[in-house]
Amino acid sequence: MFQAFHDLLNGEGTTMESNWKEMKEAVTSTCHEVLGHKEHHHKEWITVDTLNKTQERRNKKAAVNTSRTRAEKTKAQAEYTEVSEQVRRSIRTDKSKYVEGLAMTAEKAAREGNIRQLYDITKKLPVNRRKAERPMK
Repeated sequence: MFQAFHDLLNGEGTTMESNWKEMKEAVTSTCHEVLGHKEHHHKEWITVDTLNKTQERRNKKAAVNTSRTRAEKTKAQAEYTEVSEQVRRSIRTDKSKYVEGLAMTAEKAAREGNIRQLYDITKKLPVNRRKAERPMK
């Protein structure tokens, strides 16, 4: 990285814009070499198919944002809405399958009398927690 900065400073006859681009490239390339690309840790119950659909949804959203005319934008928005609904449906089915699998395992653990495993499974189960409603005055 320091070598890249040194080369930038010694370059004569360059514009400010080219200096900025070279400086930015030097910093980003060094960061990618040293740090690497950030890996996202997804929930264990989300399937690969759903992750692919979410990537497709991101691409459709980018198409909506980069569309130039109103007609293109409405078409891209309709495609995005359709894909987004598919993603929501897929996530719902993935989560219900995951919870169903946990319930089956919990029932098996309860039948066998394995209380430790039963406790661990109940801690994994999603709980819909709502805020306590205040009484009316």
